[in-house]
Amino acid sequence: MAVVPTAIVEFLAAPTPDAWIRMARTRVPELLLDHANCELKAASTALGFLYRYPDRPLFVQRMSRLAREELRHFEQVRLIMGDMGVDFERLGASRYAGELRMAVRPHEPHRLMDLLLVGALIEARSCERFALLAPHLPPRLARFYDGLLESEARHFEHYLALASSEGDASPADLAQRLDELRQLEASLITAPDRQFRFHSGTPS
Repeated sequence: MAVVPTAIVEFLAAPTPDAWIRMARTRVPELLLDHANCELKAASTALGFLYRYPDRPLFVQRMSRLAREELRHFEQVRLIMGDMGVDFERLGASRYAGELRMAVRPHEPHRLMDLLLVGALIEARSCERFALLAPHLPPRLARFYDGLLESEARHFEHYLALASSEGDASPADLAQRLDELRQLEASLITAPDRQFRFHSGTPS
């Protein structure tokens, strides 16, 4: 049975509302469509880091691997969608992703640290939702989501470690900024949301 990793539970400032889980169980095609879009955007984000910060060897290596893994996940979701007769289309940014991105400070070195912390939050929330959803989904999709737990938890850990090693901030400044972003992320997850997405808030 899928279980949310303890590190993820302790990291997130609020759990996913039960109302979102109940909604997701009834809207699997929409869930898959947004999941596919999320994987594609995650790969694009990793590639964006490579273009912006090519002079950081360890950073480049990890982001290159992350981009490849996210693309594999995208391919896997597309395959499941195809077998279920769900067509792919591009979706715009959700409220969740949009507001987290808007909170990123525009100037370095704050920008890189904020982007990495936002990445850690998104990966942590994805990991939590995969675990919570798996018991309520059709067997093939449940196995797939259960299998994604390890990679999403690893991505979360990498983003968090990179924020510390590449963010050029003191541990106190990093902790303060992380707490601010954690509270924002929790508010987006728990606030009423008219839109249903993989990372949407409480259904309104």
